[in-house]
Amino acid sequence: MMAHQPSQFGRVAVLMGGWSAEREVSLKSGAAVLAALQSRRVDAHAVDVDRDIAAVMTQGRFERAFIALHGRGGEDGVVQGVLETLNIPYTGSGVMASALAMNKLATKRVLAGAGLPTPEYRVIDEHTRWDELCSELGSRIMVKPAHEGSSIGMSKVESAAQLDIAWREAQRFDSVVIAEKWIDGEEYTAAILGDDALPLIRLETPRTFYDYQAKYLADDTRYHCPCGLSPADEQSVQRLAQRAFSAVEGHGWGRVDLFRDHDDQAWIIEINTVPGLTDHSLVPMAARASGIEFDELVWRILEQTIPVEDVRKH
Repeated sequence: MMAHQPSQFGRVAVLMGGWSAEREVSLKSGAAVLAALQSRRVDAHAVDVDRDIAAVMTQGRFERAFIALHGRGGEDGVVQGVLETLNIPYTGSGVMASALAMNKLATKRVLAGAGLPTPEYRVIDEHTRWDELCSELGSRIMVKPAHEGSSIGMSKVESAAQLDIAWREAQRFDSVVIAEKWIDGEEYTAAILGDDALPLIRLETPRTFYDYQAKYLADDTRYHCPCGLSPADEQSVQRLAQRAFSAVEGHGWGRVDLFRDHDDQAWIIEINTVPGLTDHSLVPMAARASGIEFDELVWRILEQTIPVEDVRKH
């Protein structure tokens, strides 16, 4: 499906902001997307999403939506459901895939059910015995809220004594908290665009892990693309990422985060259906490595909302 003229998109709402803990990141993604679309003469308009989004979309007579929302209310199927009800085409995955991928616990269960490698985990609460958890998962554990992104509320612990503090921090953001076995190895991310996995990026940070600070604020995070793997090993990880994205019925574009341990086994960590889209984010970085500049990337994402038969009319 190829759009040849900006007019084929009609009036486009770039949905950004929202009410999640990732609001500020979303505003940056939305601003970058808006500027890119407008540079290609698309009739695109910024919409800072609030609870009245259905009325805003209707009153604004928008014909399609570019979703640049991150976190709850925008990446979890909620706004996708509103747009489905209004019969407005939108970018990215549908209601079910969005809800699944946003829920780390549900994602783990789907991956395990599909026979895909993901680190061992436990749901934890105030009744969890920390010493028993460490005996099951090991002393190095990642504690995370089940429904947040951008590493918000996440902590890496290295002893049972640190688990209670980490659990309380995660619980500030979510009533459901999971503990995940830490994988020793290197971290990679695989961007998905249509039916293709873009070149892998290997992440390197001097911090304890690739946290919010490393993602958005630090200047010592390093991104390696080419990632350093052999072509065969890179293709193997890319295929695994595509299988994971398909397992949750992801569509259009997204990102799969993985670790590769010292035995060369890749482990799926998370699936993102609306990853960051600033010009410094990971998906645009992988796209550039494929020769796709940022304005072309957002164009390609948006054109996925146009049915093939509509393209043929132009």
